[in-house]
Amino acid sequence: MTQISGAELKAQLVSFARQIGFDSCRVAACTAPAHANEFREWLREGAHGEMHYMRRGEEKRCDPQQVLPGTRSIIVLALNYFQGNAAHRAAATGKTGRIARYAWGDDYHDIVEAKLENIDKFLRDFGGQQKCYVDTGPILERDHAAQAGAGWHGKNTMLIDERLGTWFFLAEVLTTLELPPDQPVPDRCGTCERCIKACPTGAITAPHRLDARRCISYLTIELKGSIPLELRPLIGDRIFGCDDCLDVCPWNRFAQVSHETAFSARRATMGTSLREYLELNDAEFRALFKNSPIKRIKRRGFLRNVCVALGNAGDISDIPALERASADPEPLIAEHAAWAIQRIRDQYAQAEVC
Repeated sequence: MTQISGAELKAQLVSFARQIGFDSCRVAACTAPAHANEFREWLREGAHGEMHYMRRGEEKRCDPQQVLPGTRSIIVLALNYFQGNAAHRAAATGKTGRIARYAWGDDYHDIVEAKLENIDKFLRDFGGQQKCYVDTGPILERDHAAQAGAGWHGKNTMLIDERLGTWFFLAEVLTTLELPPDQPVPDRCGTCERCIKACPTGAITAPHRLDARRCISYLTIELKGSIPLELRPLIGDRIFGCDDCLDVCPWNRFAQVSHETAFSARRATMGTSLREYLELNDAEFRALFKNSPIKRIKRRGFLRNVCVALGNAGDISDIPALERASADPEPLIAEHAAWAIQRIRDQYAQAEVC
């Protein structure tokens, strides 16, 4: 076991993290998250919707010692995924839908977890015991990231880094090693509220307050059942997640394209029409989105979203594809396809009256 000072170990860790591709590596002391009380209140309000894992992990999220007893430091790592402002490629058979940038390429869980394994091995050589997470563990990661100075809390609840903007994944390593902590950075949002005004569904109810039940990312990814009727028209052509509150952030003007090529857009996410998606059977869906975060919502969830997008952005030429989908053996798909057909017909009937 190698014996060096905490400061020397931290310097080596930061250098190693950058060598394996992370864009930032900072350290927070292991303390209770700053917004533990607000998190508990948020749960009591039911604003987490159907994300029941939030409530199951409530106590652990509010106390890192329950995740890894003996934790002394929390290492916060950031990985840029920005791919520039590439427009969706035109499809030969109709309109395409919008997919959140983070899902354009390979699944970030696989990419980041491989890097975290290397961090874990590195720290074990110095006698550390670790727990590593990338969006998977019961911790309030943005609180610890803000404490470590990896960014500050934006009014849309996302973390903002002055170099990376908002386009980065966070990962955390809880360790029993004691490392010198970094200092938080000041909140630099000022009076800007562009993210709040940009939200299509009004999910950002106040600065730093998000009602997940109205968030398009929740509705198209986390929600397993039917999308509420009153929210379907507000989803527009978004079929997996939403970047609207991120796109308008002024700090993103400094964002640089990621060096991680695995995040590059695939044709499956940038050049496939909504109609083509509707023709996918289960095996084809799994093949098309192999190693993609989109596979997580399965065919039923994805085609549900596609039907809503066609109801909002499609036209009469899309009705035959939707009619086939309305006969799908999966009730969730059939229901949303029927809604889309009626919406398109209603819109055309109104246009004829006008």
